[in-house]
Amino acid sequence: QVQLAESGGGLAQAGGSLTLTCSASGGSLNTYAIGWFRQVPGKGREFVAAISRVNEITQYRDSVKDRFRISRDNAKNTVHLQMNTLRPEDTAVYYCAARIAVTGSESASHYHYWGQGTQVTVSS
Repeated sequence: QVQLAESGGGLAQAGGSLTLTCSASGGSLNTYAIGWFRQVPGKGREFVAAISRVNEITQYRDSVKDRFRISRDNAKNTVHLQMNTLRPEDTAVYYCAARIAVTGSESASHYHYWGQGTQVTVSS
């Protein structure tokens, strides 16, 4: 079974940028639809972005449209989330997830494999 791991989190100032990486072992990310979710204490996981298994069809929540970009690097078996113009409300633990499906989904329950998460903190 595929195992996922996130990296690239850290501290950024409002207006700054971070790029998160989802890496896989034991399987190819190109065989799954991939989503990024985020979670703050006391709340459920919130959809951020997704990319389809083929054709690079992407989905974003409204609050990150035109700021975040999800992409695949098949040569490195990774998926990235480039986050620009960060806001304090983007602060959360970010997770990548793999779904056994062609298209992404905004529902966390539709994903089968999850990484451990990486902390993103955006300060004012």
